[in-house]
Amino acid sequence: MSAITHTKPTKALEVSDPDVFQAIADETSRQASQLELIASENFVSDAVLTAMGSVFTNKYAEGYPGRRYYGGCEFADVVETLAIERAKKLFGADHVNVQPHSGAQANMGAYMTVLSPGDTILGMNLSHGGHLTHGHPLNFSGKLYRVIAYGVRRDTETLDYDELETLAREHKPKVIVVGASAYPRMIDFERISRIAASTQSLVMADIAHIAGLVVAGEHLSPIPHCDFVTTTTHKTLRGPRGGMIMCRAAFAKDLDRTVFPGIQGGPLVHIIAAKAVCFREALQPQYKSYIQQVVRNAKTLCETIQNRGYRIVSGGTDNHLVLIDVFSKGITGKQAEKALEQAGITVNKNTIPFDTNPPMVTSGIRIGTPALTTRGMKEEEMRVIGEFISDTLENIQDSNLQRRIRSEVKELTSRFPLYESRI
Repeated sequence: MSAITHTKPTKALEVSDPDVFQAIADETSRQASQLELIASENFVSDAVLTAMGSVFTNKYAEGYPGRRYYGGCEFADVVETLAIERAKKLFGADHVNVQPHSGAQANMGAYMTVLSPGDTILGMNLSHGGHLTHGHPLNFSGKLYRVIAYGVRRDTETLDYDELETLAREHKPKVIVVGASAYPRMIDFERISRIAASTQSLVMADIAHIAGLVVAGEHLSPIPHCDFVTTTTHKTLRGPRGGMIMCRAAFAKDLDRTVFPGIQGGPLVHIIAAKAVCFREALQPQYKSYIQQVVRNAKTLCETIQNRGYRIVSGGTDNHLVLIDVFSKGITGKQAEKALEQAGITVNKNTIPFDTNPPMVTSGIRIGTPALTTRGMKEEEMRVIGEFISDTLENIQDSNLQRRIRSEVKELTSRFPLYESRI
């Protein structure tokens, strides 16, 4: 990505709604002056922002390219076709639906293509790193389907494939769901596919977090081994907030019918246009360099914090995120998140495997490197940031230290202007 400047809110917005204008200006300043370490967040290019704010937001385009229920969709067809074809090229997928509004709706679309209420699914335990849509009882997935949860081993904190196989053989799930929102290790899609074959189960991989790593070759691809693959288009793909479903050709017609008219009405054409832009960016050679740096940065940040005496869940990371057990130091995840926020460092509290604290308190924090890598930061900056984090957590009640680190954070971020990439 070339160096570009941030697009400022327009004068029209300032005049029309000064309150919203000010909120956008304040959020722009917050993003620019703080260290964004939430693993699911990133900074999009100016081109993606432009597409998101385009006149396509005015257009209804129910249906699919060439098969719309409204007139005037010829240019909506252009951008959706571009998004589909670019996504197929990126991932090597048979079929792609780019209309889901979110990752949750992408998962819903995949489920409802092949499942009926009451069917059994196997999904990863949320507290072990899974996601709400993988069967949590408060989520639609837990309410509609019979859910059997699998998790990680207590000794290694890595996926327990033996347990997964035992549960699959016992319960014969219609779908095995694989993927995570807080799992720092490589996922063996091929092994899970073999397990599924032995129980005549389908496999759905949710790669919302690792999609960028998959297309850059930094994580094994689920495409050859899974019937459905879902993802968000933000996070490591560095696109607009939205979802996408890929599937084998045999499911294509049923999937498209499930997404529309099954669970959605009109697609968000402006977001689909932005998806097309981000897929084109991900097809460029520099995108692979970016993802490789994301992984190197995560490993460096992990090692720096680990060397300061903090326990890292599973002992390290293979991808873009790190899960830190702060409760082993007598700190809750909630306390850690708040203290780091005061120091200008944005993270999120997160449960860790076999957590003894409630979900709104937690024993851990999750950190990730996609956003800071987009800003151009590399290993040297990760070591500095690792020391910032460790110093803050070791002196969690020291407001003077938090103010000093916040000042140093502001100086660091000023050297990496937002939306300027140095890769």
